[in-house]
Amino acid sequence: METVNFRIVLLLALPFVFLNSCANDADDIITDTSSENPIIVTDITTQTITEWNDLWLELDRYASGMRPNATSRALAYIHLAAYETAVANMDGYTSNTDRLQGFNINFNRREDDIDLNLALNACYATVMDHFMYNVQADVDSKIAVLQDAKETALSQNLTNEVVQNSIEWGNYVAQRTIAYSQTDTEAEAQIVDPQPSSYEPPVGEGFWTYSADEERAWFPYWASVRTFVISADETSSIPPPISYSEDTTSDFYAEMQEVYTVNNTAKSTNNEQLWIAEFWSDDVENLMMSPPGRQISIANQLIAQYDLDFENSLVLLLKLGFSLNDAAVSTWADKYEYMVMRPSVYIQEFIDPDFQTNLYTFIFWPNPSFPGYPSGHSTFASAAAGVFIDEFGDTIDFTDRSHEGRTEFNGTPRTFDTFTDMAEENAYSRIPLGVHIRMDCTEGLRLGYEISSAVNNYDLSQSTQ
Repeated sequence: METVNFRIVLLLALPFVFLNSCANDADDIITDTSSENPIIVTDITTQTITEWNDLWLELDRYASGMRPNATSRALAYIHLAAYETAVANMDGYTSNTDRLQGFNINFNRREDDIDLNLALNACYATVMDHFMYNVQADVDSKIAVLQDAKETALSQNLTNEVVQNSIEWGNYVAQRTIAYSQTDTEAEAQIVDPQPSSYEPPVGEGFWTYSADEERAWFPYWASVRTFVISADETSSIPPPISYSEDTTSDFYAEMQEVYTVNNTAKSTNNEQLWIAEFWSDDVENLMMSPPGRQISIANQLIAQYDLDFENSLVLLLKLGFSLNDAAVSTWADKYEYMVMRPSVYIQEFIDPDFQTNLYTFIFWPNPSFPGYPSGHSTFASAAAGVFIDEFGDTIDFTDRSHEGRTEFNGTPRTFDTFTDMAEENAYSRIPLGVHIRMDCTEGLRLGYEISSAVNNYDLSQSTQ
């Protein structure tokens, strides 16, 4: 896989003494002056959250062998830990210890005199180091750098007892969350062996399989991984509405022909469809963030745009993490049930033997290494959009700057009027990229909204006991 040298500047240029002196004044504005489009929030704790999210996005880009499944899982646990670290400070919200079987935190361990920013700083460092387990060393080392810098700044004017209590609480919650994750033995086994040699794809007409120039099946057993709100058995599993056919007059052939035409036109004319395909790709390690990671980038931008307080930020991120995790499980359950082939295989055999996807520009195999239906990108897009709509409403004036300034591909920002439109563009971007047919994207969108609807109904305000 090609490695591209591109440095994302870590947000360590903040004047930490100033930040600490304002820690108790919610009217002060903290600005990330190291960014071309600075994050501006008035809540100091929200600033801590967004800084750690920014670093996580860099970790995500340079993590190998995780995306999108282990990445989605990591997000759920990271934001669960952060929420639990702060929930005692959040009016109207309760711990998930009553809602998640086997998840145990002893809140008697929490001292009264803690600084929430220090506790969150310790928690984020611990869980990110654990769950982002395969990051290249020079990037992974930035976890400790950010943790130490913020700890030094935030500890000013605090007693040693408060500092110690805060760090101990953050670390304790992080370790309890990690322990809970390790009881999901299916996931723990699969993240260390994402392409198991024990799995051989079933043979059938029109079935997906890997070819000589592609990787083995990626996370083929992910359907058995823990979900937080809605399981793969509980979501609707809709079989492909179009049956495999080699008939040139069939609907299946027409969808393949659409990919062939749109992909090649985008490539030859460098039109808006190619921009859309590259803007939403997020397929390539070391070059781009992951597909679920893209939704964290969007969330971070929305937190700044709407200037959310820390309570709403943590709730948004928790629900987003749960939605993305559960989306990965249900999507992979369906992928390996229906086994729909990728367009390039069909197109090379029945339309044009020289066909190459627009993804092939960035990666040496032409397809993601798993079946096509439903599209993971599409499911992640609507699983996130549904959460965003519930928080902000659908009508927006939002410009996604996730890839602003990139020159290796067209990451020029794009502006959207609704979250619905943004999710649809993300979903159908897979057609001009050449890696999905339309029915894959349509079903992914439907499935993601079903999952986000369940997550939006997940009540964080009431204890179950």
